[in-house]
Amino acid sequence: MAEPAREELSALAAIFCGPNECEVLSRSETDGTVFKILTKAEGLTDAHVPLELVFHLPVSYPSCLPGISVHSEHLTRAQAVTVRDQLLEQAENLLSGPMVHELILWVHQNLRHILNQPETRSGSEKSTFATSVTVGDGLWVTLLHLDHMRAKAKYVKTVEKWASDLKLTGRLMFLGKIILILLQGDRSSLKEYLVLQKTSKVDVDSSGKKCKEKMMSVLFETKVQAEHKRFLAFEVKEYSSLDALEEEFETAGLIRLFSEFVLGLVK
Repeated sequence: MAEPAREELSALAAIFCGPNECEVLSRSETDGTVFKILTKAEGLTDAHVPLELVFHLPVSYPSCLPGISVHSEHLTRAQAVTVRDQLLEQAENLLSGPMVHELILWVHQNLRHILNQPETRSGSEKSTFATSVTVGDGLWVTLLHLDHMRAKAKYVKTVEKWASDLKLTGRLMFLGKIILILLQGDRSSLKEYLVLQKTSKVDVDSSGKKCKEKMMSVLFETKVQAEHKRFLAFEVKEYSSLDALEEEFETAGLIRLFSEFVLGLVK
């Protein structure tokens, strides 16, 4: 962990020093640090809304934005996504310096206002899939590899829900023991997906106990290029042969991705 991030996390631990208020979820020299903060902010009825804020500080933080995920049993998913998006907007104004505590103070001061906005107050979810995709610099594509799924049905349902909530499209692909997730969407949503994937108890271990995903790897991440197909939905697909999987990548304009990263997974 870079020194500025280490100092900031130490300060946060001193401020949020109650039971489980500040918890480091993962540390990596390549992926950075993921931690969660448990706090409360005033909601619409003057009652305090419990919030779980998960922050992912990349290795290059604070020169780049943190990943942010917002969870609360008292908010709809649409409301949580709106809070996250506005936190990321605030973070853009705080680049190059410690920002997590300022972001937490900001949500303390502004949650009630955010929830009072008409589009947020309705709590209605937008359509899961767009009928068309606008080509723009904000569209990214990420390819993930999972080692296994023990509780496959539950795991698949969870991935589908995350993709829907975050407005991500693409494929969850199975070929024998090979499991790939191809995601396309806004980069901030992709970052939040990765936080969810790493910090949620999405599978079970060999004893049947719920556990977090510890064997996921990011194979590839880049801005969508002109030759890439724009996915209009997120689909779960099973492939009977390597050729069928290759055809999927070729149709999507990602044959180079298949050759460089997928073929090496075939034993």
